[in-house]
Amino acid sequence: MARFRYQMQNILSIKEKLEEQEKQNFALARRKLNEEEAALEALHRKRDELAENSLRIREDKIDVLELKEDTAARKYMEEQIKQQHLKVRIAEKNLDSARLKMQRATQERKVHEKLKEKEFEDFLLEESRKEAKEIDELTSYVYGQKKG
Repeated sequence: MARFRYQMQNILSIKEKLEEQEKQNFALARRKLNEEEAALEALHRKRDELAENSLRIREDKIDVLELKEDTAARKYMEEQIKQQHLKVRIAEKNLDSARLKMQRATQERKVHEKLKEKEFEDFLLEESRKEAKEIDELTSYVYGQKKG
């Protein structure tokens, strides 16, 4: 029996490597999103602490300077949270983009694997035909030898 050799194996190998690379990019994007979400959560906690501090300041005797500092700190924290929300949205978009690229790479690899499977099935069918032809020829030869 002849040996099967897929003629586009190098393309399939490239597609497999590309798929693996896109999986890694997806994992990096996921990690980045997780980091940005954790940073946002930390900012929310800090804002809550500032709000508690603000209540405490207002309960004590009123110190105008402390109130101004508190107001400035809370405004700054709100701006930081707004910026972090933007970073989270960007990370989400990057994750979606990486997911689409990974899915495309997976589809391309699967297409090439199907082509390889089809080519292998055709190879087996052709080998089977060749074998049947050889058996027929051998049978005809043996039958011809017995008659003669």
